[in-house]
Amino acid sequence: MDNPHYMRRIRSFVLRQGHLSTGQERAIAEFGPKYVIEYTPEPLDLDAAFGRHAPRILEIGFGMGQATAQIAGNAPEQDFLGCEVHTPGVGSLLKLVGEQSLTNIRIVQHDVVDVLEHMIAPASLDGVHVFFPDPWHKKRHNKRRLIQPDFLKLLVSRIKQGGYVHLATDWEDYAIQMLEVLGGESALQNTAEGYAPRPDYRPLTKFEQRGINLGHGVWDLVFKVR
Repeated sequence: MDNPHYMRRIRSFVLRQGHLSTGQERAIAEFGPKYVIEYTPEPLDLDAAFGRHAPRILEIGFGMGQATAQIAGNAPEQDFLGCEVHTPGVGSLLKLVGEQSLTNIRIVQHDVVDVLEHMIAPASLDGVHVFFPDPWHKKRHNKRRLIQPDFLKLLVSRIKQGGYVHLATDWEDYAIQMLEVLGGESALQNTAEGYAPRPDYRPLTKFEQRGINLGHGVWDLVFKVR
């Protein structure tokens, strides 16, 4: 029997599996068993998953994983749980994990709403990164954007007091919406007057640098949980 709640919910992504390269396929076979955590609708023991107790950052929609690998490589004292639905991206990050011998990354290949609702315990995360989520730039598609009040409330409930939410986008219209949504959540406090300077830990990607060279803007938002 269909679950009406599941059927009603709008997905924040379109599943485009794309083509897996030989390297990505090999990385999934070699590193997947150790670093990919299967989605199950029950709380995840993060200490057991990472084999230690450390600050935990959730990376939502990590794309091809270059930024996640660089951030994790520069912060070996922290653990990073990446959530991504696209298989080539998972394969790409696993390839980087193997090449760079990263041990502080784990991946769940599943819709982040389910992961937050069922796998992540309340107040268990130290931070959340959402870098360049799909802007759904056509007006009629704006409702599919990930950063909405209900999603944010769920997200914030999983972050410890004093933890943070860091968003970044290169779409000004989405940046305005993000600032409005985050500013409307009473459990959050902005760390800046409006948009924040890019924190040193978020690497400047080639794509982003090219956009900046062309005069395109990039907006970072960093809010703390009260």
